[in-house]
Amino acid sequence: MDFGRYILKYKKNKNVKYIIFKSRREGYDIRTLIDCCKFKNEITPATDINIIIDRKMGSTHPKHGFIYPVNYGYVPNTISGDGEELDCYVLGIFEAVNEFEGKCIAIIHRLNDNDDKLIVVPENRDFSNKEIEALTEFQERFFKHEIIREDTVFNSLIPELSVSNIDISKMFYLKLGFKIKYERKEDKFCFLQLEENQIMIEEDNNNWNTGKLEYPYGRGINISMTISDVEKMYNKLKEKDIKFFLDLEVHEYRVNDKISLDKEFLVQDPDGYLLRFNN
Repeated sequence: MDFGRYILKYKKNKNVKYIIFKSRREGYDIRTLIDCCKFKNEITPATDINIIIDRKMGSTHPKHGFIYPVNYGYVPNTISGDGEELDCYVLGIFEAVNEFEGKCIAIIHRLNDNDDKLIVVPENRDFSNKEIEALTEFQERFFKHEIIREDTVFNSLIPELSVSNIDISKMFYLKLGFKIKYERKEDKFCFLQLEENQIMIEEDNNNWNTGKLEYPYGRGINISMTISDVEKMYNKLKEKDIKFFLDLEVHEYRVNDKISLDKEFLVQDPDGYLLRFNN
């Protein structure tokens, strides 16, 4: 069976739900329980995922010995990429339970293992990618992975940059590693994301301008972005001949009574906006 693209199914109330996964290896987006449950011939949100908890909060892994800080289980009557039933982390429940029903908000897609994990939460809860990373680190730290979710989760603060040429700026940010979450081509607008960092760019249309825009744009401002592996990103950009405003360095910053060591580098975008990437 090609587990790059496979159909999972499980029974609920004598009906069958089909859960479709599509692999990026085939040129598709990976789509999960988030919006691909087929129930009674209709596509419906996955808000009633039934999970059997076989490793309760506070229990110990039978082989590796670590303790589960969250409930961990599986969706019965499914087949995952490793040939076993589809595993799930249950977040937002603070006691050991035997089973759980909730909504799937994301999938942890392992890049070096054939065993993806669903993130399932109570109906009224949501978790950011950073929160998911922190709560599943006890096990996922051993695997290269990415968190995939169907809907864009918007940060509380998102800078919007007026640019002189949307196409030139868009190509530059894609070269840095940003991905396009969505765009409005008719408005020359693009929403970009790199890990947890989000930026909006729009070709200057004289709206909301507080003064004349002259190069370099954004004088007096640097946009600071946290990257999971800033050194790896720096080396990749060197290979792409990106010009650095500041090469990778380690700087000390005092945070109250403690010293924080930040590894960081800076680049300027085509209009001169200063972008600071750190760990």
